[in-house]
Amino acid sequence: MPTQRLSVVVTRRLPEVVETRLKELFDVELREDDTPLSREELGQAIRRADVLVPTITDDIDASLLSTAGDRLKLIANYGAGVDHIDVHSARQRGILVSNTPGVVTEDTADMAIALMLAVTRKIPQGLAEMQAGNWKGWSPMAHLGTRIGGKRLGILGMGRIGQAVARRARAFGMQIHYHNRRRLRPEIEEALEASYWESLDQMVARMDVISVNCPHTPSTFHLLNARRLKLLKPTAVLVNTSRGEVIDENALTRGLRAGEIAGAGLDVFEKGHNINPRLRELPNVVLLPHMGSATLEGRIEMGEKVIINIKTFADGHRPPDQVVPAML
Repeated sequence: MPTQRLSVVVTRRLPEVVETRLKELFDVELREDDTPLSREELGQAIRRADVLVPTITDDIDASLLSTAGDRLKLIANYGAGVDHIDVHSARQRGILVSNTPGVVTEDTADMAIALMLAVTRKIPQGLAEMQAGNWKGWSPMAHLGTRIGGKRLGILGMGRIGQAVARRARAFGMQIHYHNRRRLRPEIEEALEASYWESLDQMVARMDVISVNCPHTPSTFHLLNARRLKLLKPTAVLVNTSRGEVIDENALTRGLRAGEIAGAGLDVFEKGHNINPRLRELPNVVLLPHMGSATLEGRIEMGEKVIINIKTFADGHRPPDQVVPAML
């Protein structure tokens, strides 16, 4: 007799090619529209699924997992970050968690460089002037920005994405510096021409640009707090394509408003899409709607990894991208 197909519930719309493949392989429940599930709907989903495919918009905490029952066996996250999933509680209940590491590396690094250029070269201001029809012609003093070539870039978090940012920044002639939980191997440092700073305080005080590329964990929450942000040079620019919780957003807003920080490029925010309204008003800030990984190629690759994780699990093996608490 044929083996019964796994029941898979997907919480958001995915690229059509991914959804088609899921339907071919599993008994899959897809979303009709692209809106987040309510907490009640999410609770219902985890009670009727063998496998849940959530995204970053789904908060799967211990309380929700306690209602899962015995059916749910795998949470195959569509995305690399899993700070929205209580992996420890899931493991205690015998529920495996997998993610999609490595897929968004190049796309996110591209966006980090794009934000550096957007802030330092005042691209949004020029675009706004053109779209409003206010351009009166070239002027030698209009929209003066600053170069990134020759500037010191301090990378906070030198994992896959941090290293990808470093490779790109070197091509622009930037000097690469970094702070990381662990120092890189000498051959990697040499290849990236990167200088390690054991003290984050000392690094941020000397950089022209700071790029945040570390995950959100209890130890990185508000790693760039009010005291540390005060150490930045008034000409420094801060870019974040990682997790909003790493930066004290209120303190950053105060520093930008006071001219203590030259500018910021943010693709992520401390409270998700609930952005500090004072931050929106600032002319020296470029805000993006968490689109650092938003390429069609990347989204399809993420889906392919999800499918591989589920298929491997269905075949009785450990998902290749299983997340365990020790990894966090």
